[in-house]
Amino acid sequence: SRRDSFFIKHTVTYYYYVYCLNLYCFIQAWRSEGLALSTTSNEACKLYDAILTQYVKWRNDDTLGGFEGCLSALQKADPNFVMGHVISTGLDLVGTTTSPRLNERLSSAVRRTVELAQSQELTPRERIHVKAMQLFSQGNFPKACDAWEEILLDHPTDLLALKFAHDAYFYMGAQTPMRDSVARVLPHWKPHMPMSSYLKGLYSFGLLETRFYDQAEKVALEGLSLVPDDAWAVHAVAHVYEMKAEVDKGLKFMESRENDWQVSDMLASHNYWHWALYFIEKGQYEAALHIYDSQVPSGAMLDIVDACSMLCRLEMEGVCVQDRWRELFQITQPHTDDHVTLFNDVHFLMVSLGLKDNGTSRRLLEGLQELAREPGDNQQHQLAKSIGIPLCQAMMEFNQGNYNQSVELLYPLRYRIVDIGGSDAQVTCVLDAVDYVHLHLTTVLWDIPRCLLVERDSVRPNSSLTQRLMKTALALHV
Repeated sequence: SRRDSFFIKHTVTYYYYVYCLNLYCFIQAWRSEGLALSTTSNEACKLYDAILTQYVKWRNDDTLGGFEGCLSALQKADPNFVMGHVISTGLDLVGTTTSPRLNERLSSAVRRTVELAQSQELTPRERIHVKAMQLFSQGNFPKACDAWEEILLDHPTDLLALKFAHDAYFYMGAQTPMRDSVARVLPHWKPHMPMSSYLKGLYSFGLLETRFYDQAEKVALEGLSLVPDDAWAVHAVAHVYEMKAEVDKGLKFMESRENDWQVSDMLASHNYWHWALYFIEKGQYEAALHIYDSQVPSGAMLDIVDACSMLCRLEMEGVCVQDRWRELFQITQPHTDDHVTLFNDVHFLMVSLGLKDNGTSRRLLEGLQELAREPGDNQQHQLAKSIGIPLCQAMMEFNQGNYNQSVELLYPLRYRIVDIGGSDAQVTCVLDAVDYVHLHLTTVLWDIPRCLLVERDSVRPNSSLTQRLMKTALALHV
């Protein structure tokens, strides 16, 4: 009938206008922030935002579909959405769980992103994102950061560029650039802007890594007053108490905040690791082992290296962890040839040395030696030559009881260890190993270990671990 025809016509028109309005709202929201996304899919824009939000929060959010759900839906919403490929492939790369040099799927994803970018009209910002992702995949972390910083000069609210740069600086041990990268954009972020409070956690981490501990704690607590479940801000405070050896404050803080930060499943294990470090500092090894067994090992690379580090620390303290080395080796051994970051390699070597698996240890070292001979701009390969090879050789010499040879290799590297990447708290494990090696010189040479322990005590005057190392050194010297 005419009435039905009129009703159908106007109903269809209504829903068409609603669709157009939604399309306009979500796509226009990005455009109005100066961050236009080259897609006509409203759904793709929403999913991109959902993935970025979870990345910053370190959390698989079931209400958003989790990472896997959102990434799968994003691919369906617009298979040719370049920024969708950038965030998907970029997350794979910054996870450092696999190498595009060995993983054809990941290598193909990088190529596909570049090809799509070349075939489309994109904004200059999006093209730089593609370039940065490609540079990072090639191991050229410094130039990748330069590209992300280029974006942030004109687009200081581009959270993906900020977060990717933050992670890459972390992998380079570039502490001051990591701090200043966030400091530069902070004035452009207003309180009403989504995710603005999470920048406090990022900035706090940069502050503490550059030894501004009091300011770092203040900024992180400001962030937590706005977003109590910001696990990265909690993590920053945990670092402050670790580096200042304020163990009791750290234990109390982590316990009081546990219900908030444990919801961030991607960072919870790492925060538990920090909790365990306090127990190791106090010499309460069973409490640390309880956390290790219940919370630390997992498939994420951050948690794998944490597990390596914790077992190494415990073994240096005289705790038997042989069975745990064996279990962890099943996880690390398949990554022996990855060589994504030198930081990862050093931790894998801890495991094979802990198990006395000389074959795997030699294979890892020979792989680094081979990569160091390759030409190109791969920063990790360059680090392998200048730091990685002598560091790994020193660890192997020590494992074989050749303490003098180990010290000859290690001592010149002391102030360059930070270049392998990771945080001060993580690198401290390697530095503690260096100090531990030097202790074995006390029977013939006292000056080096004495000076190293004085240095350590001046930086962390309340450290129980330093006192235990001093007692050990004195006993050996006598």
